[in-house]
Amino acid sequence: MLKVVLFDLDGTLVEQEHAAARAVVEWAAQYGITDPEVAARWAAISDRHYRGYQRRELSFAAQRRARVREFLGLEVDDTEADAIFDGYLWRYEAGWTLFDDAIPAVRRARAAGLRVVVFSNGNTAHQQQKLDRFGLTAEIDALISSEQLPAGKPDPRAFREALALTGVESDQALMVGDSLTNDIHGALAVGMGAVLLARDGQHADVGVRRIASLDELSW
Repeated sequence: MLKVVLFDLDGTLVEQEHAAARAVVEWAAQYGITDPEVAARWAAISDRHYRGYQRRELSFAAQRRARVREFLGLEVDDTEADAIFDGYLWRYEAGWTLFDDAIPAVRRARAAGLRVVVFSNGNTAHQQQKLDRFGLTAEIDALISSEQLPAGKPDPRAFREALALTGVESDQALMVGDSLTNDIHGALAVGMGAVLLARDGQHADVGVRRIASLDELSW
């Protein structure tokens, strides 16, 4: 019997991808970088270094510094790298928005007697900031960030530890997220149920349960 729904946060409940793209275009222009591939290049660099953090090869702060140094091609010390990254960060944070279907979906789950957990690869403080800003903290039962775990999604250890923290068996938990690799494949690998949120119609033929909006989510 289903007892817990685990929602991913970024791209599932909170929109941050477009916020990142807008932020980096404005931020990079300060350093004379204005080519059309700015956002895509930043996303690729960020993803690579963030995966290093998820594998615990870098600290959270170190992956931010690595992104700055590679993207801007600068040799700067940690203090300066942190200051430079802050110029991107405040723009990024200002651009976050809450998906319209997020809170209704969470409330339906709780009305059905299910516990609701946000399970994210993000940094705990950063993700809590999002939950607080959009009123999600009062709507959920817990936040589990990969920072608390031995590795990030899709590593099976992350999912097993999340299950242990929620106190349920794998067949009693459902993962809902927008990443086919991190959320869906990771959950299925440990025997959890999973629903892929494909807001833009992607992943049409991947052989997993798929929805285009959280309004379609059912238990």
